[in-house]
Amino acid sequence: MRNLANVLLLAAMAGATVVSYLVPPAKGFQEPDLARIIFFHLPCAFAATAFLFYGAFAAIRSLSGDRLLWDARAEAAHAMAAAMAIATMLSGILFSRVQWGAWWQNDPRQTSFLLVLLILGAYFAIRSAFQDPERRARNSAAYAVGSLLPNLFLIFVFPRLPQVSTFHPMVIGKQGGFDPIYWRTILLVFACLMATAVWAYRQRVRAILLEERLEQLDAELDSRQRHAADRVVRAVRLPEPDESPGG
Repeated sequence: MRNLANVLLLAAMAGATVVSYLVPPAKGFQEPDLARIIFFHLPCAFAATAFLFYGAFAAIRSLSGDRLLWDARAEAAHAMAAAMAIATMLSGILFSRVQWGAWWQNDPRQTSFLLVLLILGAYFAIRSAFQDPERRARNSAAYAVGSLLPNLFLIFVFPRLPQVSTFHPMVIGKQGGFDPIYWRTILLVFACLMATAVWAYRQRVRAILLEERLEQLDAELDSRQRHAADRVVRAVRLPEPDESPGG
């Protein structure tokens, strides 16, 4: 049953890819054919945002109970958010080069999303700073919750401030010739991408829980070996009798 679901998921992704190439080129772009990059760029951005906020939710749950499970979910969600954010950034840089003539435009949306990616990187830096699982889970959860508000501002507020000028409204608005069929294709690709990302997220959670269990078993085994070593009675070698003449 699980193999069938994987096959169907791959078929859906392949179908969405074919559909993205059947969509007519977008008018009003320097490279209308390459405007199809947006079919990958926007779904990745949506998925990154979804996993980012779910990671904060899982972090809150890890602080309130069942820390092991929810900490694993928080770590896996942030890992998926980071992967989707990197894909968003790379595809955005490529789109910028193709359509706007430069790899980096200092566009507010580019800059704000780069800051989000750096905030995500700091989450994993915090996790790597603590060896103790309890301290690692507690501190990384506190950071994830504390960084939620800055991420909200960087994703939804800062790029849309009235005094901020950006290239992006021209890309997705009527001025850029963004046909409604593009939005339908974007939603189709997003659904397939999100299903794939959720599958990868679940596999990551299982892997984290298995790693934690192995670490616990190793610790228990080391403890038992040390305890057994303390109970071993070492043989005492008695001195040899004196074999000298007249002894």
